[in-house]
Amino acid sequence: MTAEVVRPDRPGLRRAADTLRAGSVCAFPTETVYGLGAHAFSRSAVEQVYRLKNRPTWNPLIVHVPSVAAARDLAAIWPAAADELAERFWPGPLTLVVRRSPGLNDVGRTPADTIAIRVPAHEVALQLLDACGLPLAAPSANRSEGISPTTARHVVQSLPEVPLVLDGGPCAYGIESTVLDLTEAAPRLLRPGALSLRALRAVAGPITVPDTTVADGSQRPSPGMSRRHYAPRAKVELVDEFPAAAAGGVLTYEGHEADAQSPRGGGPQVAEVLSADPREYAADLYAALHRLDDAGVDRILVRRPPDGEDWLAIRDRLGRAAA
Repeated sequence: MTAEVVRPDRPGLRRAADTLRAGSVCAFPTETVYGLGAHAFSRSAVEQVYRLKNRPTWNPLIVHVPSVAAARDLAAIWPAAADELAERFWPGPLTLVVRRSPGLNDVGRTPADTIAIRVPAHEVALQLLDACGLPLAAPSANRSEGISPTTARHVVQSLPEVPLVLDGGPCAYGIESTVLDLTEAAPRLLRPGALSLRALRAVAGPITVPDTTVADGSQRPSPGMSRRHYAPRAKVELVDEFPAAAAGGVLTYEGHEADAQSPRGGGPQVAEVLSADPREYAADLYAALHRLDDAGVDRILVRRPPDGEDWLAIRDRLGRAAA
């Protein structure tokens, strides 16, 4: 079976909403990556998500809702910081982890009794949430540990068994949302992402930035904390300098175009030169890794991204891809 790709027009949205209300799954675009949506509190629907992705059950899901009011309904405690952050950044690429409402069923319950929530900014995602009337769990629509999808084609390549994909074009941000834990006195970064720490600090004040790698099998409050994640089929190697003859794939950025061509003239099989602007680099990172994988290279040499907070999420993704 091959996934059916449909336009996110009125008939397409109606079909997607009907699919979700019937207890099945549907892939749809967000401003970060494409998500594999399912009713967040339907055990059978969520089980389909884990099965299709081959995702371990200890890796939790983020719940997508259409509004701040809908998010508050899922929380036992909605701290003042959540209101301030939501007012500034929702809809948008920010996920907040809060205490879970005792009125919810046990589907997706974490040992710490938390829930991860966000309001996506993509028009199609918001229209789908409105049309189906359900809170949607929506991890990236790809096989577990693989490269996240930023186009409908990436979804079909990775998860051909998904019954329906809403094609909303390429995702604007290209990497996942930033995840912030608000269950402690000081906000704590669980996953760097599309929203910068600088922007968050301007609203929330000091933010704790711990080592967010968690051993496989260990419970965690957020996705994106496993040692290996976001990885292409090819072996990823981070390098500070490229060898004279770099066979395979090369991923570098503006200002280092020489990386894409060996001084000996042999050159790599495939080269990708991304922007030196971290926002633009992030927007094309997964798509570039998909292109290198599609070219059939067996290894990808990646120039190590610059230090600095603006590159934090990119370094996180590439570090996990190379693990």
